[in-house]
This record gives sequence, C-alpha cells and structure tokens, in this order.
Amino acid sequence: MNDTVDLQAVGEMQQKTWSEGDFAMVAGIVMMVAEELAEALDVVPGERVLNVACGSGNGAIAAARRAWGNTVGADFVPALLERGRERAATERLDVEFVEADATDLPFEDGEFDVVMSIFGAMFAADQEKAAAELLRVCKSGGRIGMANWVPDGGVGRMFMTISKHAPPPPGISSPLLWGTEDHLRDLFGDAVSELRVERRRSRQAFRSADHFLDFFRTYFGPTKVAYERVGPEGEEALTADLRGYLEESNVAGDRAMVLEPEYLQVVATRA
Repeated sequence: MNDTVDLQAVGEMQQKTWSEGDFAMVAGIVMMVAEELAEALDVVPGERVLNVACGSGNGAIAAARRAWGNTVGADFVPALLERGRERAATERLDVEFVEADATDLPFEDGEFDVVMSIFGAMFAADQEKAAAELLRVCKSGGRIGMANWVPDGGVGRMFMTISKHAPPPPGISSPLLWGTEDHLRDLFGDAVSELRVERRRSRQAFRSADHFLDFFRTYFGPTKVAYERVGPEGEEALTADLRGYLEESNVAGDRAMVLEPEYLQVVATRA
C-alpha cells in the first residue's frame, strides 16, 4: 500500500459512500450469513459480543439471540445504527448500538469474548489498523469471526466490474484480500493461535437482471455512487458490463435471477 495515501480522507469518503442509499435493505439479502457465523463462533449465554461495522445489525442480532443480550454493534453510519435499534427493539433483544469506526473502536483491551464482522471490517481503508482493533478488543482465548467476500467469487467480480468504470482511490489495498487465507494470516499473525476458514455460498434471489440493477442502484451505496461518478455518458457501458456479469452468474436460468457468490467464513482464536 502506498504510504502517501491519506487513509483518513479515504475513510471519510467511505463513510459518505456507505451512507448513500439504504444498506439495511441490502443486508436483508445476507442475513443467513450472520446466523451461520454466530453458530460457527459457538456463542453461548453470558458471553460479551461485539459486531464491528455492524450495519443494520445482522451479526449483533444473531449474537444477541444466543448470548441472551450482552451484545454491542458498532458502525460509522448513524442511520444504519438506528435501523439496528429498531430491529433489536422489535425482537426484544438487548443490543447496544454505538457509532464508531472499525479502525478506532471505543472499547477496552480484551473487553469482548467474541468479536465478529460480516462484510464490514474488510472494507476499512486501513486494513492493518482494522485487524489490530479486532484483535485488541478480543480477550485472550476469545474468538474472532468474519465473513469476507472472496476475490474470485461473484461479488468480487461485481466489484471488479464496477471498478473498471469507477476506479477506487489509487494506492488502497483491495478489500477482497480479506477473503484469502494468506492475507488473513499476514494481518493477524501470531496474535491468533488458530485460524479456520471455509468457503461458503450466499444465495441471493432477484426477479430479473433489471430487478437486481434497480435494487442496487437504489439501496447499495457503492453502486449508487459509482453511477453518479460515471455520469450519463458512462451509464450505458457500466450497465452493460453489469448485465454481462449477471448473465454469467445466474444459476436459475429463465426462471429468475439467482446468484450464489462465495465468501470466506473465518473463525480465529485470540492468542
């Protein structure tokens, strides 16, 4: 990574991007990923759990069901935290939602038994600092769980398709690196005593390619911002390439638009 990159400025830009649209709508598509990760982390009653870059609270809510409360969700988009509070209140779950950046968590060292992040911390501009914070707030012997999109999966291809038209800031490491075991081992190093990874699929069903495109342009901040960046003159080319990706990735034939992008489920034990 280029040391001259202003990571704070990039982080501020990312906060604005993820504030666009309504990611709570998109989070509903991957809700099962959070439930499966909570199971893999073996969360039990009484454990204190932190969901980093929690969005509208998929992970925090999944964890709170198993820990019977004792759960905190942290994110840097206030509107998503409010949606999480609404969801937790509806399910009568004890979850605290806190505004915080994944690279600067306002918690004590070793405060949590379980730290999790689902398609969240992987997008931090400063990957080393985000990894260090996940490790710092997890107690020795505790578990760190993540779900990260893989570079060669469907979402990886979608991001690469978009970046051809609306490139990310130069010098920033790809968030998709978090979806590789080697990079995770580099980030966590000797701070974890065990690292288990498993490639899994996330089934995502849409009526059609048009439905997918309309949905993501409306609710998914990175796609919405990408279309704004390319403007009217670049819209047609971006849409054409996204349609190509969708046609190649559709597993439902003529019945619907069903995608099954792969992600890496990660469970690490804090040394």
